[in-house]
Amino acid sequence: MKKILLLSDTHSYIDDKILKYVKQADQVWHAGDIGSLEVTDAIKALKPLRAVYGNIDDATIRSEFPENNRFKCEDVDVWMTHIGGYPNRYNPKVQEEIKANPPKLFVCGHSHILKVQWDKKLDLLHMNPGAAGKYGIHQVRTMLRFVIDKDAIRELEIIELEKRT
Repeated sequence: MKKILLLSDTHSYIDDKILKYVKQADQVWHAGDIGSLEVTDAIKALKPLRAVYGNIDDATIRSEFPENNRFKCEDVDVWMTHIGGYPNRYNPKVQEEIKANPPKLFVCGHSHILKVQWDKKLDLLHMNPGAAGKYGIHQVRTMLRFVIDKDAIRELEIIELEKRT
């Protein structure tokens, strides 16, 4: 069993509110637009991290993290990318592969809009944690927390940090 903290779109921002939840997780996943390696270094100092780069990330971040990260967590096939789209409107970069070989859990960021949706056609769970940083269109800083236990994804929680200032 693994407790996962999922965040995205920090845009170089990390604070004690985020780190409080990092400490409670077994693993942290960052779905891109990291902004600064200070963010990932702070997380990695506390917990194992899986991450992808986003469209605002520079060459330094892109050299450390991939554009796509497909991995197993327990018995769940996970695919994480920054710009992934949504069920019935996946990004053309991933559309063919996701239809040919769908994961059980598809994670992306980019939109700054928290959304969890079941894709009935591909039989996968789509998650976007919104944005944990202070830059962007979102009104409330958000993250997701959940448990992966063997092949089950359960105990999904929305974490609202605060209104963005």
